Amino acid sequence: MFVVALISGSVCLAAWLYLVLARGRFWRIPQTAAQAQAEPDQVIAVIIPARNEADAIAQAIASLLRQNYAAPFHIFVVDDNSSDGTAERARNAAASASAHVTVISGRQLPPGWSGKLWAVQQGVEQALRLCPDFLLLTDADIQHAPSDIATLVGIAESGGYDLASFMVKLHCRAPAEKLLIPAFVFFFFMLYPPQWVGDPRRTIAGAAGGCLLVRPAALERAGGVAAIRQEIIDDCALARAVKQSGGSVWLGATAETRSLRPYNSFAQIERMIARTAFNQLKHSAWLLLATLLGMLLLFLLPLVLLVSGSAWLAIIGALAFALMMTAYEPMVRFYGLNPLWSLSLPLSGAFFTAATVHSAMRYWRGRGGPWKGRAQDVGAK
Repeated sequence: MFVVALISGSVCLAAWLYLVLARGRFWRIPQTAAQAQAEPDQVIAVIIPARNEADAIAQAIASLLRQNYAAPFHIFVVDDNSSDGTAERARNAAASASAHVTVISGRQLPPGWSGKLWAVQQGVEQALRLCPDFLLLTDADIQHAPSDIATLVGIAESGGYDLASFMVKLHCRAPAEKLLIPAFVFFFFMLYPPQWVGDPRRTIAGAAGGCLLVRPAALERAGGVAAIRQEIIDDCALARAVKQSGGSVWLGATAETRSLRPYNSFAQIERMIARTAFNQLKHSAWLLLATLLGMLLLFLLPLVLLVSGSAWLAIIGALAFALMMTAYEPMVRFYGLNPLWSLSLPLSGAFFTAATVHSAMRYWRGRGGPWKGRAQDVGAK
């Protein structure tokens, strides 16, 4: 038993050494403060798909209208058959800038499309009539910093990127959010290290759909929105399609642009995770099993080793736990939390593991990917 524990602990420690030292330094949270902003000479078309977003859409539009970007840009809000007055709120918010905002009533959802991507497609159709240099795809619950467009265009132009996106700062005030939201972003960057995403020699590609800038020509080369029409992790699917078609991708984080969507309970966050987790694993039971074992090895085993009663195992567990805290602490600090929250990552990992199992169960029952009244990732019933 001791030998098994020693081998498992050694694998755990080696895994954390790899994550901290050799996985693109994902934990450093690449931000944009030092990025040069663009000269305002690029035409931008902003596309906002919106379904039942009456609580946030006005703030999202207002933040875009306050951009310190002097070149032409136009906002297209696509109302995806909302039932809460989203379109009316959007028109009211745009009343003082009607020349810069168009609210589109979405057409009926055709078979084979997700609702969000069908809304994006309709926005792209309208936007391309302006012959824009870039399309900014953004969610209806994002409050943009005044420099967002200029900074993203500056990044894309200075680096020659075809797609550039920000991981915006998510809502993090309630206890459930403090435990789980920083961990969510930490795990995202662990899967998609920005340094590797931007490396043309690597195949890995990721993006954050809340704030995503893409060149129309690159979108066309990638097959357009239709190429990813059934994807529910659509941002990463688009980044992958752009990179596979020869484009270049940039991914970073920003503290100035924020999500307005609160997750005030553990149940709300669990539903958010379960909506896409099994899709991320390509609906593979083997990948699910490997993920469960990996999460237990990385996040639970160090604690078990610490209380094992063996000095050698306790040392291995302490070293692995120290590396875990070292990697997680920058994310905790990014969200303005007490550094002691770094100790909570094993608990967060257990929660995400349970949500991933629930995601698989929902898929196998034919109820996968539920979002605003639609099942988007449906398995066999």
